[in-house]
Amino acid sequence: MSTSDSAMSPVERRASFGLAGIYGLRMLGLFIILPIFALYAEKLPGGQSHFLIGIALGAYGLTQSILQIPAGWLSDRYGRKPVIITGLLLFAVGSFVAASANDIYWIIFGRVIQGAGAINAAVMALTADLTREEHRTKAMAMIGITIGITFSISMVLSPVLYRFIGMSGMFTLVGVLAFISIAVVAWYIPTPTVTHFHSDTEASTSKLAEVLRNKDLLRMDFGVFTLHAILMSVFMQIPFILRTDGLDAQHQWQVYLPVMLIAFGLMVPPIIIAEKKAMMKQVFMFAIALAAVAQVAIMVLHDSLWGVAVSLLMFFTAFNVLEATQPSIVSKIAPLAAKGTAMGVFSSVQFLGAFFGSAMGGLLMQLYGGNAVLVFAVVMLLLWLAVASTMRAPRALATRIYHLKELNEDTARTMQQALAQLRGVSEVLVVANEQIALLKVEISGFDEEAVEKLVKGA
Repeated sequence: MSTSDSAMSPVERRASFGLAGIYGLRMLGLFIILPIFALYAEKLPGGQSHFLIGIALGAYGLTQSILQIPAGWLSDRYGRKPVIITGLLLFAVGSFVAASANDIYWIIFGRVIQGAGAINAAVMALTADLTREEHRTKAMAMIGITIGITFSISMVLSPVLYRFIGMSGMFTLVGVLAFISIAVVAWYIPTPTVTHFHSDTEASTSKLAEVLRNKDLLRMDFGVFTLHAILMSVFMQIPFILRTDGLDAQHQWQVYLPVMLIAFGLMVPPIIIAEKKAMMKQVFMFAIALAAVAQVAIMVLHDSLWGVAVSLLMFFTAFNVLEATQPSIVSKIAPLAAKGTAMGVFSSVQFLGAFFGSAMGGLLMQLYGGNAVLVFAVVMLLLWLAVASTMRAPRALATRIYHLKELNEDTARTMQQALAQLRGVSEVLVVANEQIALLKVEISGFDEEAVEKLVKGA
């Protein structure tokens, strides 16, 4: 069946919207404290140490990066919903611990527990269980879009909520949302009739070594590590700069709102150019360079509120472009048999970068002052630019997934060989026990009719 043969069923739409909402609410809980946490934490016992503030801000990333892939494996064994509900319970407990904290150490403890509720891989696996192959990419895209929107909303909503309910109230709200999410998982999200491993969305222990040896994938891992390290280091410094320029924590939304709205619009043309004009590497490197220029601009223009706002606009435009294009590049360069593993490692490294960036940002602020954080960001981005310059330009490829009738291993091998000979097909993987054919195809020149004829005739 091709990707255009039918629309999503009511069950698929319900699962996709519901799981995207769960993912988004959880990410909201992690993102929403970023713009104002450093200003709040400095008033707590122990908050005189910027290093401890940085640890508290990024602590969730450490446990998230360690537990994300294992949680996915546990969901294969014990079921998706039990693992997701357990993760949300941990996230809620961590939120309530942080809400009741009266010093920086308890907030660190709460954030560690929040990160232990690592449900990302299990949510992706449940999404795959509940959607047919031809709609899986669409469902995953809905989750990705939700994350992007959630991040932007968090940046604007955070200072407003802080003004009305304070940091304790925000942590409490996040905990309540986690319990609402549990109810949605238990009673709204359908329960799959069959649960099995999906090579296109889940990490496999047998493929880890292959992924960790792949230089192209390692470049992308370094990139997402750097991007999220820089993001977190920015939030160790920018709230203080905005306060010095006359905006207290409750009013900093006045900068974040226009910056996020405009940056969201500005990211669209570069992404279209990257995909449609096969200029992914050029756009990618331009965005890294723009992020570096933005950090320098913050250093130079930190005394001007308008200067800081324009610098942040440059940074978040670059960030949005990089955040959107990196998973696409990983998908293009990862071997089909290891795609789920590559994405799992990529996501885990992203959270590790968040922890490293906030901790390093706090340490540098404590030892050398605020400008040291910006210098750190520039050095990291220039190093990333050098690494990215050595990558091969990703080919203009797309992934297609086809459902197959029941077949044995011999038939699967024969079909894989036949599909590989068709025009525009770059790579093929036929998985007999999953009854799917995964194809990487050229965006232009792909003979879809021939593929469908061969698949349907199997």
